[in-house]
Amino acid sequence: MVAWQKEDGAKRLLQLILLHTAWEVGSGQLHYSVPEESQHGSFVGRIAQDLGLEVSELVPRMFQMVSKGQADYFQVNVQNGILFVNSRIDREELCIKSPICAIHLEVIVDKPLRVFHVEVEIKDINDNAPVFSIHEQILAIAENKLAGSRFLLAGASDADTDANARITYKLSPNDYFILDSGSEEDQNQSPVLILKVPLDREETSLHRLLLTASDGGKPQLSGTVQLVINVVDANDNPPVFNQSVYRVKLLENTANGTLVIKLNATDLDEGINKEISYFFSNNVPSSFTRIFSINSNTGELTVFGEVDFEDVNLYDLQVVAEDKGYPPSSGHCKVLIEVLDMNDNAPEVMVSSLSVPVPENSPPGTVVALISISDRDSGANGQVICSLWPSGLPFKLTSTFRNYYSLVLAEPLDREQVAEYSLVVIAQDQGNPPLSASSSLLMPISDVNDNTPTFAQPSYTVFVRENNQPGAHIFTVSASDPDVAENALVSYWLDEKLWPLSSYISVHSESGKLYALQPLDYEEVKLLEFQVRAKDAGLPSLCGNVTIQVFVLDENDNAPAVSGPAEDTAALLKVPVAAGHVVGKIHALDGDSGYNAWLRYELHDVSSGPWRVGLYSGEISTTRALEEAEGSNSQSLLVLVKDHGKPVLSTTATFSLSLVPSSQAAQSDARLSRTGGSIKPLADTTNLYLIIAICSVSSLFLLVILVYVVLRCQSQAKEAMMYGPGTATLVCASEVGSWSYSNRHSHILAGVSGEAGAKSDLMVFSPNIPVFSENGKELVPNAAGQVVDAATKLPCVWGYHKMVAIVVESI
Repeated sequence: MVAWQKEDGAKRLLQLILLHTAWEVGSGQLHYSVPEESQHGSFVGRIAQDLGLEVSELVPRMFQMVSKGQADYFQVNVQNGILFVNSRIDREELCIKSPICAIHLEVIVDKPLRVFHVEVEIKDINDNAPVFSIHEQILAIAENKLAGSRFLLAGASDADTDANARITYKLSPNDYFILDSGSEEDQNQSPVLILKVPLDREETSLHRLLLTASDGGKPQLSGTVQLVINVVDANDNPPVFNQSVYRVKLLENTANGTLVIKLNATDLDEGINKEISYFFSNNVPSSFTRIFSINSNTGELTVFGEVDFEDVNLYDLQVVAEDKGYPPSSGHCKVLIEVLDMNDNAPEVMVSSLSVPVPENSPPGTVVALISISDRDSGANGQVICSLWPSGLPFKLTSTFRNYYSLVLAEPLDREQVAEYSLVVIAQDQGNPPLSASSSLLMPISDVNDNTPTFAQPSYTVFVRENNQPGAHIFTVSASDPDVAENALVSYWLDEKLWPLSSYISVHSESGKLYALQPLDYEEVKLLEFQVRAKDAGLPSLCGNVTIQVFVLDENDNAPAVSGPAEDTAALLKVPVAAGHVVGKIHALDGDSGYNAWLRYELHDVSSGPWRVGLYSGEISTTRALEEAEGSNSQSLLVLVKDHGKPVLSTTATFSLSLVPSSQAAQSDARLSRTGGSIKPLADTTNLYLIIAICSVSSLFLLVILVYVVLRCQSQAKEAMMYGPGTATLVCASEVGSWSYSNRHSHILAGVSGEAGAKSDLMVFSPNIPVFSENGKELVPNAAGQVVDAATKLPCVWGYHKMVAIVVESI
């Protein structure tokens, strides 16, 4: 016994080595074998080592084993990678009489996802003894039977396979009978009892024999049945079939009542001994008799139940023809019915390991699902083609092993283009007509933060009037992000790298509303330039930006101011003088710009004697000639200075005049110098021309400087030029004017990103006083709305002077 076990163990080890070698050479599938009835924990194989996996990575890679449609007969110890028997395996229960019995296992590991296929063959052991369907078999044999007469006996069956089910029969020693167990090609044929010598009923009327059936297993098992032979007088001609074996082909799913074959046996006897009845032998399984029936009188074999190729594809029916003599004689034949397959089973689609949602940044080749296809039919009826519908989707099927497929990503995904895919896996067999099955899959695509918040425009220009309310809403920025959830949740903030703007502007982090935190003053700040950034809440977060230019619009909030140390001025006039003589000039400036800074001069008392003031020049002159007799007289003129804003703002200036005869001019000059007057009168037209010449030279010099700066700004990469709307200037034809400049210091606050430590210097050239001729002609509007010379009524032409703001960045 021990020697046999050692020999069997050596054979098993050799088989395992051969199977493992064959798998590594080219089969692509791992094979093991294990005897049935193995105890729990029995070693099957080192599956981790054979699959090329490290034992330490089994748990991290989520090692799992799936037994398709079967109990968990096997398990894997993830601590050592050994495949072992988990529960009792009865091969006869699992595979019945199939010559090959195997359990298919799927081994799945993650990171990356891989699938291995393992087949464990269940080896048969001799654990079933031959069994007879009856305990005692009674035969009636006429004494006139000749030697060599044959009698069919009920055979035994063995649930095992191969050699373990190969049955041999042995008859207990006797003088009258021997056994014919059939040829070696048909070892399981039912035994036939052969009469060795004629019987003599008068000598022995009853024979008791023991029939023993033994299988070919090791150790050998056996079963017995008692044969009781009654020797009687009977007819001496048994029924005979015209052939011993009938072969029939029958389509599966044949309707009930269909005739399979009509058997016919003949008997040479006469009378009742010739009448024959047909029936199935006791060797026919009861499951077969539920499928077919035989008419006892006619011998017609018909379909009685459901014929299914997938259950049984070959039926072996033994039919007995027995006459009605006494004792009855019988003959037998075998009917082999081969069932032909029809395409009556549609493919089955099973989806496992479905990994959804699929991240949109998944690379091509990512395994999304595992799909297995099965078809119970055989041949072309069981050959299945798998496909995806509709075509053109970024997914494809990849065959991994026979009817196993992987659904993999074929192209990059973009959730913003398509948020989910609906696809159908279609399996169709090759039968005629073909049958198909399908499985619908919904593949949602999960979002990743791959889109930057984007503004509708790269920059925005905002106009805000000065003196706004603190906290006033001036503008709203909005950025869009095509992502979803937190990846599309946008917040806003100011970029203050170059200049701190927090005291001027704030932005609401959620709504994007811009607020002016304090009243803006055009005279201090004309332009606020900064960047608003939009950041989403994704990981990592992405940012976008937009440039905002806030132009402050001027309002008339500054009254005119008379220049000089005091508002009161004085002048000493020597008489006589001619009409139109300029005796002095009022200088006033306005902190505003444009129309708000365009000044006009009026005498408060229009009946102030022989005096008048230029409407736009501020020059005080005589309206008539003054005689020397009018000397020794002092007068004070109240001049009203107004701007053109809405509402109009104004101020006043007092101009004192002392009239003295020419003989007292020297004394008057000395007295005037002691008074400390702030503005000296223009004594004659010569001084006026001198001042005009000086102003012209200064203007030419400033123009040269301006051209030089502009050319230099264009030639340097780090210089920027910005143009904004300036004030309109009146220019009258054939008149030489004078210019007056505002001395205000203007600012541009910039929050645009740049180099650390950079600064901006702003130079503003903005003439805000119109030009007048040297003879002091006034300009007035006419009925048509045109500006004309008050004396000649000739129209003046509007000339526009653009405010040029040059920002020179220096390090």
